[in-house]
Amino acid sequence: MPDHEREMEIVHLLRAATVELGLRSARFASRNGMHPTDVRALIALMDASRSGSEMTAGRLGTLLGLNSAGTTAVVDRLERLGHVRRVRDERDRRRVLVEIDERAVELGQAFFGPLIGRAVELLEGYDERELTAIRGFLTGVRDAAAEASG
Repeated sequence: MPDHEREMEIVHLLRAATVELGLRSARFASRNGMHPTDVRALIALMDASRSGSEMTAGRLGTLLGLNSAGTTAVVDRLERLGHVRRVRDERDRRRVLVEIDERAVELGQAFFGPLIGRAVELLEGYDERELTAIRGFLTGVRDAAAEASG
């Protein structure tokens, strides 16, 4: 088997970055009276909002790998904290959507904003070809992790 020292160095750096990001996320959850799953839910809701897609509790539960009782507990906690709200779907009043509240976005920005800003600064140092490679690598790792957990 060939020596993959160069590649393994990058894999180890990705692992270290993932651990640091996980620790940062756990600190955010702890400081704000949340469970780490609550933070994952907020991220899913922000991503849905950013892409213009609606989020039902069922879809959120699927994304988080939770059953309906677990999903209800997460949404209830986040609603009590003022981070999300349940709203009736305008097109189908029987359907309830979960939306992130702007206060949650502001809270996340206050905590994660400097890190996000630093990441953007780092990316500005790369040309389009390099950004395409980075994007391709991260997308591939994300997809591989999703396949492995499925």
